[in-house]
This record gives sequence, structure tokens and C-alpha cells, in this order.
Amino acid sequence: MSIDLELKKAFSELQVKMLDTQQKAKLSDLQIEQLMRVQKLAKLTNAEISTLSDNTRLYEGVGRMFILQSKEDINNQLMDKQKTADEKIKELEQRKVYLERSVKEAEDNIREMLLSRRNTAQ
Repeated sequence: MSIDLELKKAFSELQVKMLDTQQKAKLSDLQIEQLMRVQKLAKLTNAEISTLSDNTRLYEGVGRMFILQSKEDINNQLMDKQKTADEKIKELEQRKVYLERSVKEAEDNIREMLLSRRNTAQ
């Protein structure tokens, strides 16, 4: 009977771990989606300001203030945003792959536990 209790406990722990991991993978998806929006906005803004002459000064919204900056400064900031978003997206995608692999392993472990339980019950 103690083997049954141990199996139930291990099964419950695996289920909790699997659900937690699935939630983390979904969170990674949301973060990737958000970063892609940041990238898209930066690209669109960059496309808009690229048509302006090089000596054009633009206002940038910072909190509740607007700061007058050169086109080059704003362009550099946009490129930095895109680069940072790219790096974070790659990092999140790697994490997501790891999490998905963990979920699959947990599912396999649960399946094995159930099969072994059935075999011992017969």
C-alpha cells in the first residue's frame, strides 16, 4: 500500500511541475509577442524618421517630458531597442524550448508511472 501512496504523491508532484512549466512557457510566449511589438514600433518609427534630413531635430517623449534630440540620437536609440529586443527574444525562445522539453519529460514520466502501476496491479 505504501507504494501506491508514493506513486500518488509522485504523480501529483509531476502534475504540479508540469502545469507550472506550461504556465512559464505561456508567459514566455507573451513576452516574445510584446518584444516583437517593440521591434515593429521601432522599425516603423525608424522608417518615418529616415526620410527626414540629417540635421532635423525631433522631440522624444520621456515620461511626461519631451526632449529635443538629433535624428541620429533617436535613430541610435531605436537601433538599440531593436537589438535588445532581438537578444531577449532569442533568450526567451531558448527558455521556452527548455520548458517545453521539461513538460514532455514530465508527461513521459507520468505515462511511465501509470504503465508501471497497471503492470504491477495485474
